[in-house]
Amino acid sequence: MNEMTRQPFPARSAAADAMALLRRLLQEQAGRPNEPLPTERSIAAQLNVSRRVVRQALAELEAEGKIWRRQGKGTFIGPAPSLSAPTLSRLASRTNFYEIMEVRLHLEPSLAQLAANRASAEQIAMIRKLAERLAGREADADPSTLERWDSAFHRSIAEAAGNRLFLDLFEVIDKIRYDAAWQSMRSRARTPEGKRLSAQQHLEIAEAIATRDAARAAAVMRQHVALHQENLLRALNAETAAS
Repeated sequence: MNEMTRQPFPARSAAADAMALLRRLLQEQAGRPNEPLPTERSIAAQLNVSRRVVRQALAELEAEGKIWRRQGKGTFIGPAPSLSAPTLSRLASRTNFYEIMEVRLHLEPSLAQLAANRASAEQIAMIRKLAERLAGREADADPSTLERWDSAFHRSIAEAAGNRLFLDLFEVIDKIRYDAAWQSMRSRARTPEGKRLSAQQHLEIAEAIATRDAARAAAVMRQHVALHQENLLRALNAETAAS
């Protein structure tokens, strides 16, 4: 970082200034995509802000597709690369919407339960922030924006679960759902009522994790994934009937 990023700024604008300075850092390091960004602790110290502020800024940049993070490796510029492009492509071609939702229905309630038991205060704050952001955007955001923020919310829970193997499994599913056909189907399956319920469930999941109610977190997450499963099935059946 240059001298600009070491200058302190008023606490009242810490989040906005941190975001602005991080965007400039991304521009400075654009030619070195394989080089990790400084750690959260280092960025916080150089910007003279809390790590919570830095994490919030990084989460927004990740949701925008500007950076990707890998536990144990660091934060990098650009969208997350495929774990293995041929393997993920083969997985996407071999599976279907039913199987993807079936896996999510078993995996994500467990992640929410673990997150309720293990999430740090900073992770809880991030999960809440993302849930609130989604609640504010569910009604009018375009499908691609909803997908990014929804992915960021569910990934924050997977990270808070504190199990690297579970996180790897989640990332495989999360990358498959970015397949064009999958996104198109999810977009067609959304309804105003479904988006309202989904937004409410995000908030309830975040609150259950924040209050360490593991059973509630798992139960609402199961309802949440089941809601999307039902909407997808309804959309698929409607297409089949119309064809």
